[in-house]
Amino acid sequence: MKPQVEIYDTTLRDGSQGEGINFSVADKIRIAEKLDAFGVHYIEGGWPGSNPKDIEFFAQAKKRKFKNARLAAFGSTRKKGVPVEQDDQVRLLIEAGTPVVTIYGKTSLLHVREVLRCTPEENLAMIGDTVKYLKDHGKFVIYDCEHAFDGYKLDAEYALATWQAAEKAGADFVVLCDTNGGCLPGEIAAITQFAVGRLNCKVGIHTHDDSGVAVANALAALDAGAVHVQGTVNGYGERTGNCNLISVIPVVHFKLKQSCVPARSLAKLKELSLFVDEVANLRHNPRLPWVGSAAFAHKGGTHVNAVQKLASSYEHINPELIGNARNILISDLAGRSNIVMKAQSLGVRLTNDTPELKSILETIKQREHAGYEFEAAEASMSLLIRSALDKKSASRFSVESYHVSMRRDQKESICEATVKVRVGDKIAHTVAEGDGPVNALDAALRRALVEFFPKLKSVELTDYKVRIINGTTGTAARTRVLITSTDGVREWGTVGVSGNIIEASLEALVDSLEFALLKK
Repeated sequence: MKPQVEIYDTTLRDGSQGEGINFSVADKIRIAEKLDAFGVHYIEGGWPGSNPKDIEFFAQAKKRKFKNARLAAFGSTRKKGVPVEQDDQVRLLIEAGTPVVTIYGKTSLLHVREVLRCTPEENLAMIGDTVKYLKDHGKFVIYDCEHAFDGYKLDAEYALATWQAAEKAGADFVVLCDTNGGCLPGEIAAITQFAVGRLNCKVGIHTHDDSGVAVANALAALDAGAVHVQGTVNGYGERTGNCNLISVIPVVHFKLKQSCVPARSLAKLKELSLFVDEVANLRHNPRLPWVGSAAFAHKGGTHVNAVQKLASSYEHINPELIGNARNILISDLAGRSNIVMKAQSLGVRLTNDTPELKSILETIKQREHAGYEFEAAEASMSLLIRSALDKKSASRFSVESYHVSMRRDQKESICEATVKVRVGDKIAHTVAEGDGPVNALDAALRRALVEFFPKLKSVELTDYKVRIINGTTGTAARTRVLITSTDGVREWGTVGVSGNIIEASLEALVDSLEFALLKK
């Protein structure tokens, strides 16, 4: 079925221009294949005339078959005063071998005169010549109207003339670009509606997020008659970024009730978002709409109580539909429902009628007041609840004593930790060196325990965060340590709090290893 709204992804070109983002050719191939499997309609691979990396990408892309998406090469209109057939940049667009070519041209008279420094007539010729040349070479041509909205506001008649020049030359799409990201939804809607009414070809929209309304602007354009949205995964892009397709796609499907990507792909939306962040080596934004870990997080007791009874009371959609999940947060704002739902999600049998529920809630609130934070330390939360429910349950091991020291050896600092642990009636006493005191302590503790618990060999510490809780007390401030660990299959977080950073770290380490020993 032909989609009502086409999705054009420019993560590999416009998105890669964002600060801190640098894709290798292999990265770009992986992302392109993921986007194709997800079902976007166009994948803009890059600008073959701008750098060797993009030329290599297109060379490799030719060897692959895309099932759902059409690959697009990006470039510009011919240079002023240069016949289109002699323009090297246009030649490279054709040699890229993609079925689709997207070019941009000037809409604003300001840019024509001050940037291109050519006549308005020459600019129109540059647009028409390039589109026609590409069409004559069998390309599906998308024309991006740079500064479309700003140019329209400066001189509406000339802006329309540039759009019509592309249309008359055979452009398959005319895409209106809010290049500076300074327009608001009302302006976008009115100008898009004007363009749709005056053009016979299909109209698309390309927005930037400089005013924080890129997604809203794209939706306003769709409401005004556009049928094609350009954007990037997770909103990557120059300055503050591009329109975030991860938000646009579910809005089109669930809110506007229009078809875009295959319906079966919606359940993989979060997976796609996480995948691209991982390839880009960026931490996932927990507050991303739809797919962030906080998108369906509930913290206030009254909210959680309502969600427990009726999920839609505080959720605009079932999170599972887009591959996300409900997240019940635990803090000093928590009510009984928070604890019950969180415990159940952690595999602990707890109900509103459990006698220990009140004391568990009070303990959590007291610890939060003391500086503990359980939102990212679900493993520590699980151990706390399990301990409260079964007073007879004892830790698998206990740390009897420890010592951490640092010495200089041939101008190099060496940290050493000694740990004495008890497992039942047996004692293990070990020593280890590390890159720092916590690393040494972790190594010594693990070395002491693997003799009794071989499964701990697979446990690794993957992240370590320190937060000063009450900074006004200077060096006497209490410290919160959050640790993330993994056994290669699952990942969990633990927390420790103390006036001594080593003590806080040890507490979090002990919880991490205790949690690793749980059967579930």
